[in-house]
Formats: sequence, C-alpha cells, structure tokens
Amino acid sequence: MNYVEVDNLSKSYGDKRLFDDISFKIERGDKVALIAKNGSGKTTLINIILGKELADSGDVMLRNDIRVCFMQQDFDLTPTMTVMDTLFESDNDFMHCIRNYNECIIESERNAASPESIKRMEEALSMMDMIGAWNYENKIKEILQVFKIPDLYKLVGQLSGGQQKRLSLAKVLIDKSDLLFLDEPTNHLDIEMIEWLENYLSKEKVTLFLITHDRYFLDSVCNVIFEIDDHKLYKYKGNYSIFLVKKSEREEMEVKAVEKARNKYKIELEWMRRQPQARQHKSKKRIETFYDIERDAKKSLDNKEYSFSVGASRLGKKIMEVYNISKSFDGHKIVSDFSYTFLKNDRIGIIGSNGIGKTTFLNLLTEKLMPDTGKILTGSTVRIGYFSQNCMTFRDDKKILDIVKEVTEVVNIDSREIGASQFLTWFNFPPAVQHSTYGKLSGGEKRRFQLLLILLQSPNFLILDEPTNDLDIQTLNLLEEFLSTFEGVLMVASHDRLFLDKLSEHTFAFEGKGIIKDYPGNYSEYSQWLTARELALRGCKKDKEKEKDDREKDDWKVRNEKKKLTYAEKKEYDLLTNDIDDLEEEKRQIMMKLNSPDTSSVDMLSCSTRYGEIEKLLSEKEERWLYLSEFEK
Repeated sequence: MNYVEVDNLSKSYGDKRLFDDISFKIERGDKVALIAKNGSGKTTLINIILGKELADSGDVMLRNDIRVCFMQQDFDLTPTMTVMDTLFESDNDFMHCIRNYNECIIESERNAASPESIKRMEEALSMMDMIGAWNYENKIKEILQVFKIPDLYKLVGQLSGGQQKRLSLAKVLIDKSDLLFLDEPTNHLDIEMIEWLENYLSKEKVTLFLITHDRYFLDSVCNVIFEIDDHKLYKYKGNYSIFLVKKSEREEMEVKAVEKARNKYKIELEWMRRQPQARQHKSKKRIETFYDIERDAKKSLDNKEYSFSVGASRLGKKIMEVYNISKSFDGHKIVSDFSYTFLKNDRIGIIGSNGIGKTTFLNLLTEKLMPDTGKILTGSTVRIGYFSQNCMTFRDDKKILDIVKEVTEVVNIDSREIGASQFLTWFNFPPAVQHSTYGKLSGGEKRRFQLLLILLQSPNFLILDEPTNDLDIQTLNLLEEFLSTFEGVLMVASHDRLFLDKLSEHTFAFEGKGIIKDYPGNYSEYSQWLTARELALRGCKKDKEKEKDDREKDDWKVRNEKKKLTYAEKKEYDLLTNDIDDLEEEKRQIMMKLNSPDTSSVDMLSCSTRYGEIEKLLSEKEERWLYLSEFEK
C-alpha cells in the first residue's frame, strides 16, 4: 500500500534549483531517510508533500485515510498553552479516552463522588479497558520520563529551546500516527535520549520519513535511503551502511558511462563537422542522438569529497593547566574539584546529559566564566577557537565573501596560499552563494559558515560545542577529515556518536553533581566499559543477595536445630498440658452459665470478665506449649 506517490516534482527559488522531475513512492512500513546537502530542499520537499508549499511542477498523492504527523525543525508550539494541554490536544481515540478519564478523576475529587461523577467514572474506565488505553497511557508516561519533560502545568513559553524541542518530539510520538515526518529529530537530544528513540522507532509499527545527519541513527532505524544529488533523487534499499556501498557503485557506473559517452562523442562530433553540403543527407535521428551524447559527455565527474588541512598556529610546551576548579549556580554543583593538564594533540570527547554543565565547563576553559574556586593557567602560545552552540550574528544584507575577507584575504592550506573565494568554494560555498547575502543562508549553512570562520583563524586549541547540529552529512565527513589531521588540542562535546568515535581518544564523562571523570577510549569504548561495569555491579548485587539469603537460611537452621528439652522444660511442658486442659474445661463451664436463663446479672458480669482472662491465658500457654512440643517430638 502506497502512502505517498510523487511524480516528476520540480522546485526552484529564483535561480536556485532544488530538484528536477523527481519521482518516488513511500510504502506502508517504509522507514525512509532523506539525505542531501544543506540548502538542497529537504525540508521543502516535506512541506510540498504535506501541502504547506507548492511545487513548480509535478504531482503529489498523499492518502487521505491515514493519520499524518510532522515534527519540523522550527517547532510550532503555542507559548500560552501548558505542557499538559499541548500534549493532550492530539485528536485520536486514545487521547480522547485518556483525557476523559483524567477529567473524571478531577470531577470526582471536586464533587466528592456524586452519583453522576461515579457513573461517568465507570463509563470512562470501561472505555479505557475496551480500547486498550492503559497501555497507551503507560507509553505516554515512558516518553515523558525519557525526554525529561518538566512540570506538566508549566507554560510552553517558559521552557528552554531544548525543552520545547523535546516537547515537540514527545507530542508527535504520543499522537498515534500512520505516517510520521521528522526533521532533524536528534538535535538537542542527549545520547541516552537518542538511543531510546532509535530503539523506539525501530520497533514501532509506523511509516517514517525523516531527515537526520546522525549516521548511527540512520543505520539503526532506516530501511530505505533517498538521496538528492545534483537536483535528482536516487533511491537505495537498506540502511546507511548499505547506502554508502550502493552510492559508490552508482558513482563508478556514472564515471564509466560518461567516459564511454566522451569516446563516442569524439566520433559523432567528427561526423557532425563534415562538409556542410553533406548535412542535408544526414540522418535526423543520428543528429538528435548526437545532442543526447553531447549532454552525457559533458557531465561533471567531480564527485570527490573535498579535503583540506588548514595550518594551526604553533603550540608551545605549556598549553593549559586546570587546578581544582569548582563552579555552582544557586547551590547546584556544575563542576566539583576538577583538575587536568592538557597535552599537545589531546583529543577529548565530552559526554553527558542535557543541562548537566558541559557548556558551562567549556565557558570556564575559555574564560567566559570564572570558577568559584581553583585556577586555570593558559600558555602564551595557545589560540582558542570556540565553536559554540550560538551562531555568530552578522547583518543580513552583508555578502558572504566580504565577511570572510574581514578575517583574512588568503588561507594557508598544505603549505600554499589560496584566496578566500577559492576556500569558500572548497567548503561548499560556490561563487553564486559567496556574492549572496548572509540573510539568505539556511540554518545549516550558517552553522557551516561559522565553523569556516573559526578555522580561518588558525586555532591550535579547538573547542567544538555540539558542532554536528544542522550540518549535513557531506560537511560532517569533510569536518571529520580535517579534524583527523588537526595539529593541536581538540575538545568535542557532541551527541553524534560516530563523530565522537572517529575523533576522540579519551572521554570526559559528566556524571552529575559536578563529577567529571576521564576515561580512556572513544564513546563506543566508554559505552562498552559502562555496560560491563553495570553488568558487574548487577552480578555483585546478585552475589550479595545470594550471600544474604544463604546467611538467613543458616541463621534459621541454627535457630531451629533439633535440641532436647531440659528437665525443667519437660516438667513445664507437662504442667502446660494439664493447665490448658483445665482452662478449656473452665471455659466450657463459664459458657454454659452465660447461656443459662437462671444466671443473675451480677454473675453474668463476673463470668464475662473471667472468660476474657481465660482466653488470654490460653493464648499465652498454647504458644509456649507449641514451641516446646517441637523439641518433645
């Protein structure tokens, strides 16, 4: 069953072409990822499918009998609504049922369980059972817990940008949809959340169309890859790893086809150049074929990924020494007694949950913040390049090339100088974009441009805070290649696990309460170590529980070992037997008096008092008798 059919779709913005005559289908159960350079029209394509934008030409068929949800990069939430209202505004049977159930609970509390509220509650409970809404409610609670959604009665406008992103994602996951569109869902999520989302989407029976640059995520979740390249769309069955192999095969075939066309073009060109008087006898079909061959022969074979190495400034022996620094905000510890001496060519990955203090730590190192205690000594030759989460700001009407020339006119690359314009082209900013204005860049292009400006300053101590957000995969590969040869200190705080695996050699792990620990190895090695430690702790816990059980069993055995009664205990046992018999007989006699009509009221009171005393005595003597009887057998 096809959920989406796209036929010969084209879209341009002025002179900028996004895609030409692309066609594809999304079938039920597909989990599709769309890969393309920033500015190639990925988000635009989704908007056209959903009817939010118009195509220049072509047709889109989206089934109208399915439920569709879309989480866009610039999430559209109402600031004046509460978190609860935002989550529960979804229009499906499960949410209607759960909302009605919650309203009944509130009503019963207000009206002290009136007959009307009791009846409504019974109906709500019955409906919850009938449609299986209890499982759905548990799913909601799990999602809210994983994404650390704050107070449900807090206004959306009071949430941070990251919290709003997580709320937007939670909303579309809670809303039971058949077809789900996700635009960069992993941005602003920490690694724990990303791995949960991977597992959730892999198992969930939902048709998916997503845009992401997270390559581990693509490998785990997707079974179809769409690629927009040179304004055309290519489809690959399989995950990201399979896509890389098939893309390489496609490009090799294209190179061979172009080379074959060029050889044939030489022959056909010679035929076309023959004396004019012969042209009237030429085959019209052959002439038409010639122009097709000419088009194929003149195709560009420039499919290589750009590589470059910008020279870093010389770094002296003393780099940076951190002594016992601590930092707190409102009594909340961010960094606690941390020390480290940076070495040349240190390559450090920084991991930790959102809001735990990674950015604060980086701001301490760059002296944007001062520690409460401790000190940081930085060498005189250190030139810090800090790629922060916040984009630099420039006037929207300023040309890209002019901004770069304010930093430098020439760039030193591999012991040679190139102009700023050539470097921009190398970094995927072609001449047409260079002479365009900053305001026309997309969010991802602005991030890439900010990175370029930092690299132009030839830093020797490079700090990257979430550098992969909004960067396309081609730029990530380019950046990884550059950083792998970077001759200086590199610190990377990122949720992109592949990026960390390729670039870091040891890991600063933020464990909460200001604790930062240095572990050897990249993210995957740290993760494996963490898993092994958790398994060992579980095993240790099981061993301790077993030891406790064994100890309790031994104690029980000791307490209950068979022993012989002493002479005094044997005598006590015999007396108790007689006493119990006597008390039982007295109890029988008193009961007869209590049931007799001839017993006076005074005697009735006396008998009742004595009956209670006998019951108490019997209980005590029987308990002692039972204990002694275990050893008498």
